[in-house]
Amino acid sequence: MGSSDEKVVAVIMVGGPTKGTRFRPLSLNIPKPLFPLAGQPMVHHPISACKRIPNLAQIYLVGFYEEREFAMYVSSISNELRVPVRYLREDKPHGSAGGLYNFRDLIMEDNPSHIFLLNCDVCCSFPLPEMLEAHKRYGGMGTILVIKVSAESASQFGELVADPVTNELLHYTEKPETFVSDHINCGVYVFTPDIFTAIQGVSSQRKDRANLRRLSSFEALQSATRSPPADFVRLDQDILTPFAGKKQLYTYETMDFWEQIKTPGMSLKCSGLYLSQFRVTSPNLLACGDGTKSATIIGDVYIHPSAKVHPSAKIGPNVSISASARIGAGVRLISCIILDGVEIMENAVVTHAIVGWKSSIGKWSRVQVDEIKVLNLVLAHLWQEKQWVLRMK
Repeated sequence: MGSSDEKVVAVIMVGGPTKGTRFRPLSLNIPKPLFPLAGQPMVHHPISACKRIPNLAQIYLVGFYEEREFAMYVSSISNELRVPVRYLREDKPHGSAGGLYNFRDLIMEDNPSHIFLLNCDVCCSFPLPEMLEAHKRYGGMGTILVIKVSAESASQFGELVADPVTNELLHYTEKPETFVSDHINCGVYVFTPDIFTAIQGVSSQRKDRANLRRLSSFEALQSATRSPPADFVRLDQDILTPFAGKKQLYTYETMDFWEQIKTPGMSLKCSGLYLSQFRVTSPNLLACGDGTKSATIIGDVYIHPSAKVHPSAKIGPNVSISASARIGAGVRLISCIILDGVEIMENAVVTHAIVGWKSSIGKWSRVQVDEIKVLNLVLAHLWQEKQWVLRMK
């Protein structure tokens, strides 16, 4: 099972400004991983989950944002969790596996026995200690967190087939055109250092094929447009698919919640999921109030300490109020994210919406969004105008 002094490191892939375009306009002025869900930056939730891993030595954030964009957050979260967090900037996208390999020397500085790899835009309970224990029992190179979904939605993700007894990964295919399985890849992994050998093998095979193949100029051009560079290695197609069925990869199924955070509408849903999780993990972060000295709180609500909320306001469920927000008398908030510096004036109602930074909602206004498409249009308008002022005529 391994000794108690074995060290573990975690790597969280945060992407970069050329990715996550579906999350715009929320990611135009702030890196997507720093957008607040349940009052905490998106990346904060997997980082906090990593804190629960036994013998955790280091957390690395890997992406191609400018370092200055993460410097302040990395410093504060390292002090808060008392675990070293370091941002590693890629010179260019290397793929999920290639990005890991690119920083192998740094990742292996502490000589870890296991390496966790997480995608930042995943929302789940992150059962990392349980995954690690299962992985040690399996004895393979890697273990993948999986979940069962509806057959209709499975094709949007990586579908897989595992042995029902041993949990060995038998088959993996990324976003298949025909139905393969209702079990999908959650984007959370734990590996032994053997993963670096596997990635290096994929890269070396590509280089060898390129050197040995004699092509005409036209064929070479066609091949270049189809084949990724040797140092761009995808975890799903280049590692999971070829290593499936070789007793190297295994699965660990979660029965808890899981979502992928791709659009502004999904951020609202995921904020609610994390707020619900706070009941167990961080009840101190949830607001409470009965409408006497403080606002009436219904369900799971986060209110930043610097926000000012009138005692006659009614907040919740599923509401997150960010720093320096001002919530006036008689305001009703349901299932919404209120970002920094927002002012919501007396008797306004906001439901199922994200109110952008430093916006203003006028007295007696009603903001109610029922469709995600409409929500995106409203947010785009918010961003262009820089200020949203709704007033009753």
